[in-house]
Amino acid sequence: MAQGTALEPAGLAPGGRRRSALLTALLVLPAAVWYALLLVAPLAIIVIFSFGVRARNGGYAPAFVLDNYAELLNRAEPFVNSLVMATAGTIGCLAVGLPLAYYLATRAGSRKNVLILLLVIPFWTSFLIRTYSWLIIFNPDTGLAGLVNGLTGGSDFAILGTPWAVLIGLVYGYLPLMVFPLYVTLERLDRTLIEASKDLGAGRWATFRQITLPIALPGLVTGSILVFIPMMGEYVIPAILGYGRYYMMGNALVSSFLEARNWPAGAARAVGLIAVMLVTVSFYLWFVNRGRRTREASVL
Repeated sequence: MAQGTALEPAGLAPGGRRRSALLTALLVLPAAVWYALLLVAPLAIIVIFSFGVRARNGGYAPAFVLDNYAELLNRAEPFVNSLVMATAGTIGCLAVGLPLAYYLATRAGSRKNVLILLLVIPFWTSFLIRTYSWLIIFNPDTGLAGLVNGLTGGSDFAILGTPWAVLIGLVYGYLPLMVFPLYVTLERLDRTLIEASKDLGAGRWATFRQITLPIALPGLVTGSILVFIPMMGEYVIPAILGYGRYYMMGNALVSSFLEARNWPAGAARAVGLIAVMLVTVSFYLWFVNRGRRTREASVL
């Protein structure tokens, strides 16, 4: 009798596991369907299109050729420009966002909510309108460039149509995506750790490197990825502030799909862009994790 009682829970365990697995599947199903329809399926279509050829009147014609990928090697300028500009924009967002996030998390005090609101307010307007506003700021006659030309007595200084205008637009447009992850992680910073580090004789740089930076690292990684990925495919800012002179992948994709109507070539460029982003982000994560393990070993 005792033996049957002891075996009864074991007999019910498989049924409980099945119910738990069924419940998990039901909870995951909506997200899985969403993921499959809006990410996997479009990506599969793009990959299929990339092996096709341009139809006679534009678009896609079924085929299996590698010419579109071979052409990428001959036209690598958009990839290089996007990679350079996205890297520079991410560094710029980090250089501006880290001190700002640190101030908001540790020094803002009662002004914190107001400052965060001021950081969010630009998102209440269209990204396109915010980008066009820089045309007024950088206007060669009445804007910043006009002011510099008036002070120097020349007329050669210009910002619009240069990579600097694109870089400033990228940093301005994506800065909040860097600030908020850093702010969330730095807000958990225990000030007693910094005070203890100073009491033990560590300088400001050593305290930042051993205490603040490891705590901010998750936000730094998240913010860098959130900023880097959209910058790689940016089209609006180079087209408006760069006058289309700084040719990035967003411009190349628009040219392939809408102007030349060469969908297979555009699809190959899109697949190449995704591959470049995956490799770059993977290397960045490896580098950050390697640095974190090195710092932890040095502390021990």
